[in-house]
Amino acid sequence: MNHTYAVIMAGGGGTRLWPISRREHPKHVLPLIGMRTLFQNTLDRLAGFISPEHIFIVTTAEQEQVLKSQVPEIPAVNYLVEPAPRGTASVVGLAATILLKRDPDAVMIVLPSDHFIRNIDQFHSVMRIAMQVADKGYLVTLGITPTFPATGYGYIQRGNDLAEKFDYPVYRMAQFTEKPDEAKARAMLASGDYSWNSGMFVWRADCILDEFSRQMPDLKAALDRIGETWGNPEQGTCLKSEWLPIKSETIDYGIMEHAHNAAVLPAGGLEWSDVGSWDSLFEVLVPDGDGNVVINGVHLSFDTHNSLVYSAGKKLVVTIGVDDLILVDTEDALLVCRRGQTQEVRMIIEHLKNSNREEYL
Repeated sequence: MNHTYAVIMAGGGGTRLWPISRREHPKHVLPLIGMRTLFQNTLDRLAGFISPEHIFIVTTAEQEQVLKSQVPEIPAVNYLVEPAPRGTASVVGLAATILLKRDPDAVMIVLPSDHFIRNIDQFHSVMRIAMQVADKGYLVTLGITPTFPATGYGYIQRGNDLAEKFDYPVYRMAQFTEKPDEAKARAMLASGDYSWNSGMFVWRADCILDEFSRQMPDLKAALDRIGETWGNPEQGTCLKSEWLPIKSETIDYGIMEHAHNAAVLPAGGLEWSDVGSWDSLFEVLVPDGDGNVVINGVHLSFDTHNSLVYSAGKKLVVTIGVDDLILVDTEDALLVCRRGQTQEVRMIIEHLKNSNREEYL
């Protein structure tokens, strides 16, 4: 564990939880589930497992201060601040570059800041196995057992067992498919040999950087130049000049889709959710006897079933004769839609951008 570090990716916007998730206050800094924010919950899961000195946060300048206020125990020097969002590939590459400079034997646990995991003991157990696999040179992704033909997740096909034996089944990654259409998702669900891509990874810093050299050499060259100046007076100038021209790309497309020595560890029993839409909150919050979920607000329900009501203020919300409804009320926006359609919220964001309604983003 002396060489193990957690890297928390905390620069996203969480647009699918609009209108409460905004640029200045994205979903991971909000208390959606209980009194603690999703970001705080992510750090809470690491308590007693990885010390605060070994936890690094990659975020944007706009979010840096609010994150620091929520977890003051993380050293300020462990915040890696992007000059501008450039996708998770650059986030992982930057963290790997800095960690390798600090510790040639560094093993990275890469975690999104906005996921929910109920079974923390199982999370720790799975991570210990993943670190053992990563120590053998594999790029490990944690796979979630799919429960429905989701089109918003990446899918990982399991290949043969790894030659090495561990206390948990681990497989070579045979194929990676990002966000398939519904027909493909149904076929993969029926096959039984696919996992959802959780977005949680474990690998040695030197191994992932080798993949950057092979697959994304331009980005790797920029990261090398950034690493050379890190900790020096020219660090800020170099970071900005090298970072802004970077092409935005995800770690999934940029690296994992064609990675050598990629392995998938089916992480069963985590009770995981990426809290990626309003619909997903039904998976992690306990509904009342009519199947309704109420967050923050005061709700009077008459003949209302299987609905979610969120109110950011003190307004009384009354529903009559409603089924399968999502109702989200904020100070300046109101969202009303059917359950099962909340993935389409992203279209609202695109419309607002295209119509220059920046005040609602």
